[in-house]
Amino acid sequence: MPSPRTILETLLPHLKAAAGYARFLQPKIAALPDKDGGESFFSAALTEADLAIQNFVEVALLGNFPNIRFYGEEYKSSPNTKYFRAVDLGEKDDYLVTLDPIDGTKYYIDGHSNYQIILSILNTDDYEAVIAISPSEDTYFYALRGEGAFKGNLKMDLSECTPLKVDSTAKPTILLGTSMSSLTPTLKDKYNIINAAEDYSSSIQMPNLNSILTGGISGALKRFGQFIDGAALAFIAKEAGCMVTSLDGSALPPLSECSDYKLPGLIIATSESVHQDLLAAISKII
Repeated sequence: MPSPRTILETLLPHLKAAAGYARFLQPKIAALPDKDGGESFFSAALTEADLAIQNFVEVALLGNFPNIRFYGEEYKSSPNTKYFRAVDLGEKDDYLVTLDPIDGTKYYIDGHSNYQIILSILNTDDYEAVIAISPSEDTYFYALRGEGAFKGNLKMDLSECTPLKVDSTAKPTILLGTSMSSLTPTLKDKYNIINAAEDYSSSIQMPNLNSILTGGISGALKRFGQFIDGAALAFIAKEAGCMVTSLDGSALPPLSECSDYKLPGLIIATSESVHQDLLAAISKII
């Protein structure tokens, strides 16, 4: 099995090409019919870009790592799914690569710049690596397990990126994920609160979870963390110095103990004090 760094280095040129495609297509995009069974309106829109980018990355994976496990968000629609050895976690060190071809499809359709392409490499217990590319912001973040997080622009290779450390004095803003708005009254006296779904605007761009890496928010609460997006970004945040726990403050469970490709609820905080405030707030409803 190739190393996680080797997988990232091999796929990076293809991911950069996919980023260019996403950036080119955004003003031209037309939404396809809604996905079935979406859990929020963010996941309700499926675009041509989702399918095209996933197919492009699948071809690169099969061409370079034909025996790799792969799970992409659009696996049910992809003609390539049947060619991968598996779509789920395997034994230790038999990595599963996952892909969210357009994280923030609603942002993308509405012309915002904070959509991302997120590719992850998962082991049975935790992530080995994650790369999150922001095509319209000419930026990407990546993290390797135990090696920290890094930031660069789309002209840079992995080795040219600079170490990333989160700002523990970031502005006192908390992002509440879907179905977490009931925590607003408990936190609003101390923090500016952004409710991911309720406060969404098609005309005004709002911070997303990625903003914890740039100082835009100081903490986030999520009801669950999808392997392909929220949990992946939480891994980068952890490698960059954030505190990341379950909603009760305990360590995250091994990925192999999770179901439906998602971690249970997440607390992500840039400092111990923010983490304690979020833990205290959530403890009142669980």
